[in-house]
Amino acid sequence: MADLAATIHALPPGASLLDRKLTKRTSRAGLVVFLLALGASLCYIAYHVARDLDTVAIPSIWPYMLLGLALVIALGFEFVNGFHDTANAVATVIYTHSLEPNIAVVWSGICNLAGVLASTGTVAFAVITLLPVELILQVSSGAGFAMVFALLIAAILWNLGTWWLGLPASSSHTMVGSIIGVGIANQLVHLRSGTSGVDWEQAVKVLKALLISPLVGFTLAALLMLLSKWLIKFPDLYEAPKDNQPPPFPIRALMVLTCTGVSFFHGSNDGQKGMGLIMLILIGTVPTAYALNHAVSPMEVQDFIAASEQAGHILDRHVDNNAILGPDARAEVTDYIRTKHLQPATILALRELVEDLNHEVALYKVFKSVPAQDQANVRNDMYVASEAIRLMDKAHYPAFTADERAALNNYKSKVDRATKFIPDWVKVAVALALGLGTMVGWKRVVVTVGEKIGKDHLTYAQGASAGLVTMATIFAANTWGMPVSTTHILSSGVAGTMTANGSGLRLETVRNIAAGWLFTLPAAALLSGLLYWIFRAIS
Repeated sequence: MADLAATIHALPPGASLLDRKLTKRTSRAGLVVFLLALGASLCYIAYHVARDLDTVAIPSIWPYMLLGLALVIALGFEFVNGFHDTANAVATVIYTHSLEPNIAVVWSGICNLAGVLASTGTVAFAVITLLPVELILQVSSGAGFAMVFALLIAAILWNLGTWWLGLPASSSHTMVGSIIGVGIANQLVHLRSGTSGVDWEQAVKVLKALLISPLVGFTLAALLMLLSKWLIKFPDLYEAPKDNQPPPFPIRALMVLTCTGVSFFHGSNDGQKGMGLIMLILIGTVPTAYALNHAVSPMEVQDFIAASEQAGHILDRHVDNNAILGPDARAEVTDYIRTKHLQPATILALRELVEDLNHEVALYKVFKSVPAQDQANVRNDMYVASEAIRLMDKAHYPAFTADERAALNNYKSKVDRATKFIPDWVKVAVALALGLGTMVGWKRVVVTVGEKIGKDHLTYAQGASAGLVTMATIFAANTWGMPVSTTHILSSGVAGTMTANGSGLRLETVRNIAAGWLFTLPAAALLSGLLYWIFRAIS
């Protein structure tokens, strides 16, 4: 292992000038601007958290302490994420001398911030659906906190280990592995009770995106490199940078554009992975403030009531007249989500949930007026109703007509508006953690991507091709609500351009990256499962 670290961090001949650039100190003016931005962000976060909690009556200080600890761990994951994935975005502009390292890192941080703030939360809640439904509904219990702490700490430990070796490991891969480990451990702990584990159908969908995206990055970057050599007859584009000179303006603009795009789309995709978990933490510790979206307007609430009435009528048409509903409608629907098997009473139970939610919301007019002790229950009823409609729509069973499916999905969108939301201060906190992580730990991974994948120095065309493909791939993943790895796509893209250019690959580095890629998921799963078992035993 020591030999591996030495190999990764050893600088190749002729790299002393670049090494001096990488170790150049930040200017005093830049440090002042950074500290002002940091202070403003922290004040913004503190103000909004205090405002949210001001309306909450909490009898003891314990929930506040638990909330603080959980947020530190969740933001710690995003901080370490910055070591890995955001560092990839600046590797190409640094190694082509398009931007000075300190400027590149700050600019990347700003673009990450913009990407996080522009994100919709689709990816965040796609990751959450991988978790066992029982733990999501019981997030305020000991099991719920054991789940959150186990998967976050496991992801942080694995990411720190691979960062120390300079390996461009995937934070997305690590997070999914940690979730799978918690799900399996939860099922093993409650083996005889029928408790659910991993939603394997959803997990396979996510894993396909994580596994295919590096192949997409390698292939498309190689093809783009070959196409540019055929169409663009500009020799400087295919040569390594000379000394410390920046490239000609058109090339430099292209390189900065790719850095900007990769950073923005990284923020809009990877930044969401911790957001969903932070929302679970907030719901578990302070449900009165965060279980329901208090920003939903009275007019939107009226739309929800109208959609609820329509959904109730539709479900009533498909109720099995011989079905007998048990004492708990939510438990019946939850069982359907867990097993994916529709029972005679499932539609009846779902209709009861929809109608009960309609009556309760109509009674209180706005979500923030729902009594404090009922907010978590209303949120859980909404969550299982939304998930059940999603699964029924996907399975095309029961046989809803096209109009009925449209009406049910309209109702689902109203429910999701009330439960699947991310406050702006959470986005700012995640963006801040990503940016700080990038500024602290970017060098190790940048050196690996820029120097150790190919045998020759990275050219402008190679850096631009890898960056453009990474931008496009992450944008597509955002559109489909799928988590992908910036690290895997960009490093694979660089390898693809080296292959297309005939530069050759450093097989030892490629082998080590591939080993990290293969072992990340099982290692993170094993670590998180073990931590979950320990936390459950002591909780």
